[in-house]
Amino acid sequence: MSDMELPERESMEFDVVIVGAGPAGLSAAIRLKQLNPELSVVVLEKGAEVGAHILSGAVVDPIGIDRLLPDWRDDASHPFKTPVTDDQFLFLGPAGSVRLPNAFMPPLMNNHGNYIVSLGLVCRWLAEKAEALGIDIYPGFAATEVLYNEQGAVIGVATGDMGIEKNGEPGPNFTRGMALLGKYVLIGEGVRGSLAKQLISKFKLDEGREPQKYGIGFKELWEVKPEHHKAGLVQHSFGWPLDMKTGGGSFLYHLHDNLVAVGFVVHLNYKNPYLFPFEEFQRFKTHPAIRDTFEGAKRISYGARAITEGGYQSVPKLSFPGGALIGCSAGFVNVPRIKGSHNAVLSGMLAAEKIAEAIAAGRANDEPVEIENEWRSTAIGKDLKRVRNVKPLWSKFGTALGVALGGIDMWINQIFGTSPFTMKHGKTDAASLEPAAQHKKIEYPRPDGVLTFDRLSSVFLSNTNHEEDQPVHLKVKDMDLQKRSELGVYGGPSARYCPAGVYEWVEKDGEQVYVINAQNCVHCKTCDIKDPNQNINWVPPQGGEGPVYPSM
Repeated sequence: MSDMELPERESMEFDVVIVGAGPAGLSAAIRLKQLNPELSVVVLEKGAEVGAHILSGAVVDPIGIDRLLPDWRDDASHPFKTPVTDDQFLFLGPAGSVRLPNAFMPPLMNNHGNYIVSLGLVCRWLAEKAEALGIDIYPGFAATEVLYNEQGAVIGVATGDMGIEKNGEPGPNFTRGMALLGKYVLIGEGVRGSLAKQLISKFKLDEGREPQKYGIGFKELWEVKPEHHKAGLVQHSFGWPLDMKTGGGSFLYHLHDNLVAVGFVVHLNYKNPYLFPFEEFQRFKTHPAIRDTFEGAKRISYGARAITEGGYQSVPKLSFPGGALIGCSAGFVNVPRIKGSHNAVLSGMLAAEKIAEAIAAGRANDEPVEIENEWRSTAIGKDLKRVRNVKPLWSKFGTALGVALGGIDMWINQIFGTSPFTMKHGKTDAASLEPAAQHKKIEYPRPDGVLTFDRLSSVFLSNTNHEEDQPVHLKVKDMDLQKRSELGVYGGPSARYCPAGVYEWVEKDGEQVYVINAQNCVHCKTCDIKDPNQNINWVPPQGGEGPVYPSM
């Protein structure tokens, strides 16, 4: 059935439509209502519930929450239960580790005053605050289409149709998506969101900017023995098991109730197509400085998602006719601090303040250019500008020298208030991958099922679910190109970079066949980023599907 034959969408009108119930979207909604309680605001969330798709470390700088909800510490229900009490930085070698003196670290790297927390729980708490203000939050509805007026300005979004069968035809339970129309639309989908991609392309929002850079982040939540737990301990590390040419890092965060979050990040500009990020994460846990924490422990949860790493010089133009990008849709992560939620909150607030002013002035569906014009002079811009060279220095000079030079550059910014240069990122992460013929295969140890695991048992812990009788939401544009290049030239890296085992090359009747296990997808977007030919397009499946992270 073509779009012309589908029934017309029902529509609802609001003052502001927000896509994504993450820290940015919820903060924008709350701030709008604080400024004008009469505004009608709706928040769409593709996860089954608020927080279901939220995955982060997370050590949170409270600067954003302090400004949004100044009295939050008086609220007994707040989730910030574990203040940082100890801050450690380790360099890992194959058999040992060296602790870096805290005195050598630039002050911005200090985590005291921050909180170890589940960002999913933060979002659930913010959602309660939002609903108490009269904000409509619709979880389980994926925004799949941007709606425009005749002048080309954004006037709303449409949610995806439900009940489409695998052949693309409406099934017996078909339900047409809704059109949500607003005077302004804020896009807070998170990293590499499908609507943000469309808007960046349509309005050339990345023109004159450096390419966005990414990492793939893994996280597991463990319940450890009391004698191995130290509430408030933050331990960051880099080095082994990655080589000195491959960027990445790792962490252990000790939360409350004997819970420890362990995480591992691989920068997606790696060159070797045989690199297996998930297996590198599993190897990391076996290091002598790490493994003892998990002796006798129980793994509770697993998840993975992409992280924006381009920073200051990669932030696209935020405003477009009818709305703006906020949060990780814009890429506000501070890479050396491994933090972005504070900037997400601040960006949502900034957008809300400018949108509220525009509506009060009688404006609608024009470009709120004030958001773009002012973000660099706010706390967000100052936070990102002082670390803008850390990622490109690491990429250019490798881990040993690059990290040292990045530290020196941060100290220069600390002492003199600025750095005399701004480095470029150069290639996209997709273009960084080299042909398989230039590299050797990497042999990884088999999982022991106690400390290290395989991907499928890990995906089980993410509570991921997709209805199988629906179109595959991972769109391969040219299957011949995939076989000829992704497999023939690059050795099939999608079978390794995917953290959920979605992609496989399987021999059938003497031919290599590309199998897409879409039901495993944890919505990390790595395939959309790292495919060397940009031949895979991630689009949202039916609303409410994907992982359900309980407290990640």
